[in-house]
Amino acid sequence: MRQMSVLMGAMLAMTGRVTMLGMARWTDKGGSYRSVQRFFQTTIPWTQVMWAFFRDHLHQAGDEYLLVGDECVVSKSGKETHGLGRFYAPLWGRPVSSVALFALSLVNPRERRSYPVMSEQVPSQEGVNREVKPRTRRKKAAAQSSAGRPGRPPGRRNSIKTEVTLTPELTRIQTMVKQFLAVVDQRLKLTYLVLDGHFGNNNALQMVRQCGLHLVSKLRHDAALYFPYQGDNKRCKYGAKVAYDNLPASCWQQTIIDDGVHTDIYQATLRHKAFAQPLNVVILLKTRPTTGAQARVLLFTSDLALNWSQVLEYYQLRFQIEFNFRDAKQYWGLEDFMNVKKTPVTNAINLSFLMVNVSQVLLQDLRREDPAVNVLDLKAHYRGHKYVAEVLKLLPQKPDPVFTEAIFDRISRLGRIHPPQPALCPS
Repeated sequence: MRQMSVLMGAMLAMTGRVTMLGMARWTDKGGSYRSVQRFFQTTIPWTQVMWAFFRDHLHQAGDEYLLVGDECVVSKSGKETHGLGRFYAPLWGRPVSSVALFALSLVNPRERRSYPVMSEQVPSQEGVNREVKPRTRRKKAAAQSSAGRPGRPPGRRNSIKTEVTLTPELTRIQTMVKQFLAVVDQRLKLTYLVLDGHFGNNNALQMVRQCGLHLVSKLRHDAALYFPYQGDNKRCKYGAKVAYDNLPASCWQQTIIDDGVHTDIYQATLRHKAFAQPLNVVILLKTRPTTGAQARVLLFTSDLALNWSQVLEYYQLRFQIEFNFRDAKQYWGLEDFMNVKKTPVTNAINLSFLMVNVSQVLLQDLRREDPAVNVLDLKAHYRGHKYVAEVLKLLPQKPDPVFTEAIFDRISRLGRIHPPQPALCPS
């Protein structure tokens, strides 16, 4: 922990790329390059460390928290980095040579902030294959002939939709969620896991329910949904199919007009033939009256009692984890690390996420004076303190404490985007 505190001080003050060599150049005593290397070679229980920091410094008693998960792709140009593969990067719109990780964070709806608590690398086998061999006509014809007649094979019974075979991706995420819940151990009540539309399927829903949580996610815009059957036939589950251009008025909740776009919000308990249980679906139907163009968004949750406004808010808060990824890449070295072995790569990834939480704690004090203060202001503040501390070491006699405090205050304002009001300093 002492080595970690030394590295944190260097990361707060340093400029340039956040690498092991860069940290060693900005550390005080006890932060040589060999010491930095030894730290990155150490196996650290990061889940326990991240949870302990959140519990002691960020947790607000009485507030509700959401568990949010998402995948992050970090581009890498080398060939030896652990977990290196070709993963789809939304910013490029194509698969790139990169490492991918899946992160869990806790989101406070009152503060509307996300705090990363766990991350794990995605195996390179789950990336996009570099070469996809096209199927020949002969193989395609053989596959069609072996399929036989269409329809259900003789003797096949109905499958139980709650008993699903999880993919390697879902198995990995379920293991992460269960590990984190075991570390929390009822000290934080979690009810919902919020995931993006990639997990809007029955397998993901059953995975989340097996963890004792409810899923909040998104369906395809053209999902085939059905109203529950209302007749006397006990074997029927599906009623009329949902017509999105003619939704019943009983499901309407609210209409919002913003920038000339009318958003009609509907909520209903609906069924999907691929899902095992009914879904609490929130439909956002957007219409531009001037052109008649329409678009819709289908959000859903397995909690049938959740209000539509909460479903909408919880899914919107999922995006807060993207700001964690941005800060970790831009300020704390997630995009800069040059480690290649498994343990150093794991430490570099988790240290960058830990610094996201550390910066949130430090910004709380600065935001009491100016709510607009950001991470750049925080780094400029600590960089100014670093410069003043190094200059004071060269003086033969220490200045007066009042004058020293004024120097710290003046220098720490240099380079800040949102400088505080100037204090009275001796001329």
